[in-house]
Amino acid sequence: MKIQKVGITSKPGRAEITPVAKALRSWLRERGIDVLLDGETVANIESMEQALPRRDIAALADLLIVLGGDGTLLATARAVQERSVPILAVNMGGLGFLTVTTLEELYPALESVLAGDYRSEQRVRLESLVLRDGKTISSFLALNDAVLNKGVIARVLDFDVWVDGGFMSTYKSDGLIVATPTGSTAYSLAAGGPVTVPNVNAFIVTPICAHTLTNRPIVLQDSVSLEVAMRDHQESVYLTVDGQVAVALRSDDRVRIRKSSSPIELIQPPQKTYFEILRQKLMWGAR
Repeated sequence: MKIQKVGITSKPGRAEITPVAKALRSWLRERGIDVLLDGETVANIESMEQALPRRDIAALADLLIVLGGDGTLLATARAVQERSVPILAVNMGGLGFLTVTTLEELYPALESVLAGDYRSEQRVRLESLVLRDGKTISSFLALNDAVLNKGVIARVLDFDVWVDGGFMSTYKSDGLIVATPTGSTAYSLAAGGPVTVPNVNAFIVTPICAHTLTNRPIVLQDSVSLEVAMRDHQESVYLTVDGQVAVALRSDDRVRIRKSSSPIELIQPPQKTYFEILRQKLMWGAR
């Protein structure tokens, strides 16, 4: 596929992004490529040119370049709807477990992409539906996870979970995480869930601070449909998607979680394996 339009999204308010974004924009335009910028990037480069919503950029671009950290990538990935568009994520944030391309690797990676010689991975996304009175009132896409958790009151919650319509179990915990393999190294890992290789067709259900010793994380095939209901509760309960978008739930709401029909395509450095990234970012094997 010939790259004719490239979208750039970036983390807001980061001075170090300014020279990078300006140079990248010039580099692309010198090669006859149209450049589409989101509002954060326009603000970073202090430009007067038109900014586009990320969803519009994802619908128009042949390639998306993310300048920032994992949070910026997650927000950009949610803007991608059904149309498949490769994403090159450049780490200009903190840990950057998902944004594995370094700034030094940016232009060599771009040369490879423009030449059609690059390695990418398809990453599964979650689709979360909030059901109220039998109707869908909200829907969200997530690359990492969907989390049901409580507000400020420290009280144990009861989550009834069904798998493909059959009752699985009741989790007594502070919250419940449903993660993709991509999200297995995020909140789920911190809550005691397993690391799951991205190409495994699985979901991970992990309780947060389980109050019953028999409540353990479970790995399910990603072809299943999960449904979660909260037993009567007085405090606020929220569905949070990728740690960035949240919606308050009522006591009689149900949350249905299933694999999205539209995965995300992440461009990967050819010289780095997933296990190398684990060793580097999570310090595997270090004492």
